Amino acid sequence: MAAKDELLEKVETFQNLLISYATGGQVTDNEFKLLRSELLDDLTLKDRLPRFVRTCRDLKQFWGFIKQTSPGYQGRRKYLWDEFRPLLEELEVKTGSPADKRVGQAIQEFNSDAVHESWRDALVRRIDDPDGAITSARTLLESVCKHILDKAEVSYEDKFDLPKLYKLTAEALSLAPSQQTEAVLRQVTGGCAAVVEGIGAMRNALGDAHGKGLSSARPELRHAELAVNLAGTLAVFLIETWKGTKSGAI
Repeated sequence: MAAKDELLEKVETFQNLLISYATGGQVTDNEFKLLRSELLDDLTLKDRLPRFVRTCRDLKQFWGFIKQTSPGYQGRRKYLWDEFRPLLEELEVKTGSPADKRVGQAIQEFNSDAVHESWRDALVRRIDDPDGAITSARTLLESVCKHILDKAEVSYEDKFDLPKLYKLTAEALSLAPSQQTEAVLRQVTGGCAAVVEGIGAMRNALGDAHGKGLSSARPELRHAELAVNLAGTLAVFLIETWKGTKSGAI
């Protein structure tokens, strides 16, 4: 039986191969059959893979299936992410870093589907879809901020960008630099605001929310890991601060 981290990598690779083919990418039937065979040969995975993996024996059969799930690329991506999510989450629990587990636990306790989904997407996409992971990292922080602002009954507009949402959230939690009396806390909270600005800017420059030209910068794994790790750490900081407030029952 393969090690858990090897299984996770194989499942993620196969998922990304399917997403690529379902959204117009170039995939060979041999690639599909080889990865599918490796996964089905592992008895620990066979019964936990999505049913269509077991029933679609080649790309022609898979195409006949996946085109029925959604007429658009985004719908197909979401379908495949949702189908593989339970297995990936199970494998990630046993292979993820301590930081991943800590963030996951805090987010789970936060009881927000939008926040939880953004974190899972960021983890799943950061290896093979760096630009998507950066966008998910930004979405994670936006969702956490909006959830806290809603609970704190602080109004905001849907058009507010991440820095604006974070500023309102920080003020609601008494985390704004101007609210600190100690110089070191002003420095640290100012640094947090700068990180938020940076993640928002990174998403605009390197994320998948905008079209790309031939000369556009392409994110690498290290960029995705930086954005996801920073966003996860800040999300936990905001969540734990909110829980510590008198009105923090969530």
